[in-house]
Amino acid sequence: MSLIHSTALVDPQAQLAPGVSVGPYTVIGPNVKVGEGTTIGAHCVIEGHTTIGRDNRIFQFNSLGAIPQDMSYAGELTRLEIGDRNTIREFCTFNLGTTKEEGVTRVGSDNWFMAYVHIAHDVVVGNHTVFANNATLAGHVHVGDWAVIGGLSGVHQFVHIGAHAMIGFQSHVAQDVPPFMTVEGNPLAMRAVNLTGLRRRDFSAERIALIRQMHKLLYRESLTLEAAQAAIDGLRASQTPSDVDDVSTMLSFIATAKRGLVR
Repeated sequence: MSLIHSTALVDPQAQLAPGVSVGPYTVIGPNVKVGEGTTIGAHCVIEGHTTIGRDNRIFQFNSLGAIPQDMSYAGELTRLEIGDRNTIREFCTFNLGTTKEEGVTRVGSDNWFMAYVHIAHDVVVGNHTVFANNATLAGHVHVGDWAVIGGLSGVHQFVHIGAHAMIGFQSHVAQDVPPFMTVEGNPLAMRAVNLTGLRRRDFSAERIALIRQMHKLLYRESLTLEAAQAAIDGLRASQTPSDVDDVSTMLSFIATAKRGLVR
């Protein structure tokens, strides 16, 4: 059975799976679906066409599924989709998508959102990410798996942040951040390979050495972006399959960059 506090207002049409817990004074709208084992704290508002997976921990005072902060939005049917096992701390705001893209804001699984995080319309967040306090994403931002966004950092609309990237504290992110890299500052600057993050995820010394080679080609050899891409592609021949995957991840990211790489 769902455990709904007597003061919570849950629309009869909302779909709450067994084991869902809803705290005092929380409001849940008619088009909301919540998966088994998810806990929702006090004074939350969950509205819109919002789907939340299983075993999420949603703390008090969150707003999920409100209309996008986009002046062109005219009430179209759009969605917010949240995966499984996410932790969403206090005062976070996740908005619906718009029809400018797929009509959905999408958050993956196993993510950790600290207090006051904002996820704007049409954002795509992968899995296993960490957002520190007051990290803010504008519309249409994409964040890859295992990325870390530092506290008080703002990410410009349409920016892409690659897998395993690290954004330092209080950064102004207006360009795309390649996978595996650490950036910080205002103006934003490339610092180094995200060695700490890669080692925590058990990247081998050989994989890290290859990633450092890619960093060198992009940032230390004074190559044009096109020349750096060609040189990185040339690394494939001497690598193991897992290392080739890292090269492919980097080249795919560069090929689909929206706002130009931080360089």
